[in-house]
Amino acid sequence: MKTRLHSNRPADAGPIADCRLQEGKSVRSICNPQSAICNSPNPQSAIRNPQSAGYAMAMVLVFLGLTMFVLSGAMNWSASIAFQTERNNTYFAAAAAAEAATESVLARISYDYQNSGEPCVYAALDSYRTNVPSPSQNSYWATFEFKDGAGVTNRMLVERLSPTNFVPLSSQYSGLNGLASTYRVISNARDAVGRQNVQAAVGQDLQIASIPIYQFAVFYNIDMEVNPGANMTVKGRVHGNANIYLDTGATLTFANDVTAASEIVLDKKPGDPLTRSPGTVIFQKEHDSGVASMTLPIGTNNSPDAVHALIEIPPLLESPTSLMGKQRFYNKADLVLIVTDTTVTATSGALVDGMATSIGVQWTYFMSTNVTFYNKREGKTILCSEIDVAKLIIWSATNTLLRPVIGNRDVAQIYLADMRTHSSGSKSSVRLVNAQTLPSLGLSLATPNPAYIQGHFNCPTSAHLGTTNTSSAKGAALAADAITILSSGWNDANSSAALSARSAANTTVNCAFLVGIVPTGGGYYSGGVENLTRFLENWSGDTFTYNGSMVVLFDSRHAVAPWGGGDVYSPPVRNWSFDLNYMDAAKLPPGTPQIQAMIRARWALVRPGSTSF
Repeated sequence: MKTRLHSNRPADAGPIADCRLQEGKSVRSICNPQSAICNSPNPQSAIRNPQSAGYAMAMVLVFLGLTMFVLSGAMNWSASIAFQTERNNTYFAAAAAAEAATESVLARISYDYQNSGEPCVYAALDSYRTNVPSPSQNSYWATFEFKDGAGVTNRMLVERLSPTNFVPLSSQYSGLNGLASTYRVISNARDAVGRQNVQAAVGQDLQIASIPIYQFAVFYNIDMEVNPGANMTVKGRVHGNANIYLDTGATLTFANDVTAASEIVLDKKPGDPLTRSPGTVIFQKEHDSGVASMTLPIGTNNSPDAVHALIEIPPLLESPTSLMGKQRFYNKADLVLIVTDTTVTATSGALVDGMATSIGVQWTYFMSTNVTFYNKREGKTILCSEIDVAKLIIWSATNTLLRPVIGNRDVAQIYLADMRTHSSGSKSSVRLVNAQTLPSLGLSLATPNPAYIQGHFNCPTSAHLGTTNTSSAKGAALAADAITILSSGWNDANSSAALSARSAANTTVNCAFLVGIVPTGGGYYSGGVENLTRFLENWSGDTFTYNGSMVVLFDSRHAVAPWGGGDVYSPPVRNWSFDLNYMDAAKLPPGTPQIQAMIRARWALVRPGSTSF
C-alpha cells in the first residue's frame, strides 16, 4: 500500500511539491541533487527576499556613481596639472627669452663702454631698444614676440636712470666709489605660436663705472706676495688680477676686502727660496678667489707687457685719442720733458694742444740733469734728471708760456723720460726733491725710468709728519719702472759707502705709487708688498710713514737687480696706511687711471607691461 507524503505547501508552490517519499528511500536520495532548495536544511530560508535584492542593486549603483565621480575628479585634476605645467613651462620659456633680450643689450653696452665710454652708450639708447633677438640670428626666436612696456612690438625699454656722478658702487664693488651711470633694461616676451597666451618680463639694472685705481690700498696686475716678517695691517681694499700668496712670518691683518681673479693661497709662491716661521693671516672682511679681473680700457689685453705701455713714449703713428693713447701718461701730461744725450725738449702735452707749446730752456729753472749718486742694489751709478718741486711751484705760478695753454693754472701732471745712453756701470733715473709742499692742484709724475723720492713728500703741515693725517696733503702719484725712497737724512756723497755710513732719518711720504717689481724667481724672492718701495739706507730704529696706494701693473725693465742683496739697506719701522683722501673724487691724484667695469646691480622678474621694478 502506497501512502502520500502530505505537506502544508500548496501544490503549485514549486519544485518541492514534486518530491515523493518512496519506500525504503530517504528524502535526500530522491531529490534533485542540483536543487538548492532540496539541499537546504531549511528550504524556507533559501527563498529570495525582493526587498534585499533591490537594496543590493542600489548600493552597487551608489558605489558605481562614487567611482565615476572620483575618476572624473582625478581626470580633471590630471588635466588641470598638465595645463598648469604647460603654462608654467611656457611662462619660463618666455622669461628666458626676455632675459636673452636684456642680455643682448647688456653685451652691447659693455662693448660700447669699454671702447668709447659712457657718452657713446647714452647716445646709442634708441639703437639698443630695437636690439631684440630675431629669427635671422636663430629660427627659435620666430616663436616669440617681444614688446616694450608700452606694448610696442620688437622693442624693449632701455633708459638711463642717473647721469654720471662719483657715487658708491654696488654688488662686488661695494665699498668703492666710481664715476658711474645707472641704466635700466626691461624686455617683455610672449610665446606667439603656442596655445597658451603667456607673457613674461625681465628687468635688469646695471652700473657702468670708471673706478679710480688708487682706491685700492694694494692692487696687482701680476702675482702678489705679502710675506712680512713683522706684524702688518693692510687697511684698505686689496685686489690681484692673478694669484695672491700669503706666507707671512708674523701676524698679517687685512682690515678690508681681499679679492683675487685666480686664487688666494696661504703659502709661498713657487720659486720663493725663503723659509719663514709660520705666522697668522687674519681676514676681517671678505676674502674671495675667482672674481672678475679688473682691467684698464687700453684697447688690448691687460697683460703686464701691454699695460707697461702706460709709462712709455707712444709710437709715432698712435693717435693720442685712441684707447691706449688716452691712457698714456705721456699724452695726459701738462708738461712733457724728454732728456737725450744732446738735448732737452720741454713742451705741452699731446691732449693739451698737440704738444704745440714749447717752454724753451725754462726747464732749467726747476730741473737739473747732472746729478749723480750710487745705487747699492743695482750696483750702478745713477745719472739723474732731478726736479726741484719747490722751484717748480714758483715757475708754474709765474710762467707766461705754458700756464695760459693749460687754463691759467699750475702744472699738475708731468711726464719725464731720461733717454740718455750709458755704459754698463750707469743708469738713467728721475728724482723728486724739496717736495714736502706740492703745487696747488697736486702733482702726478710719470716716467719710464726708475724714480726716487728724497725727503718728506706732500706733507706740508709739520705736525702731520709721522702720522696718518693727510688733511693738508694734495693728490699725488708717481708712476715709474721702480720707486726708491731716500730719507730726509740721505746724502749723495755717502751713497757708495758702507751701510753704516748711510743712516736714514724719519720720513713721511703721502703719494700713490704705480710701479713695477722684480718678480720671484731665479733663486730670489721679489720682496713682496712689504718691500715694494725700495731702500738704500740703514733705517734701523727709524720710521718710514707712508699714506697712499700701491699699484703694481708690470715687471720692472730697467731697475732689475733682485731684492735681498747684502749691504743694501736695513728695513725701517713701517707705518703704512691707505690714504682715505682717494675715496673723494676731488682729492684723487691728477690723471688717475680708471678701471672700467659693468656692474650688475639688480635682476628681477617683473610684471609684464611695467617700466619699473
